[in-house]
Amino acid sequence: VQLQACGGGLVQAGGSLSLSCAASGLTFRDYNIGWFRQPPGEDREFVAFIRRSGGTTEYRDSMKGRFTISRDNAKNTAYLQMNSLKAEDTAVYYCAATRGNWYTSPNDYYYWGQGTLVTVSS
Repeated sequence: VQLQACGGGLVQAGGSLSLSCAASGLTFRDYNIGWFRQPPGEDREFVAFIRRSGGTTEYRDSMKGRFTISRDNAKNTAYLQMNSLKAEDTAVYYCAATRGNWYTSPNDYYYWGQGTLVTVSS
């Protein structure tokens, strides 16, 4: 199983980035997908979640209205659109997959991508 997260980079505060997570080696439509992030020196934290069909999404409160999670099961890919970025959004962003219904803890997930670095300059 492989989850390949990409799309990170350097952006100015107020800007946007779109991350993608390409999955292989699993039946993508059977898995719920989460995005997490790990700021420098801090623990990994929940960002967003989308269920198998894409019909249900959940967000960390500080991301609501700024971030949008989506997926395309035909392309085995999930996305995270990030708008109005702030310096405190700087982190390594990870995508993860689970067949379970719990989603806010890293321990809820079976598979992880390698992470992509997002740096927001103020």
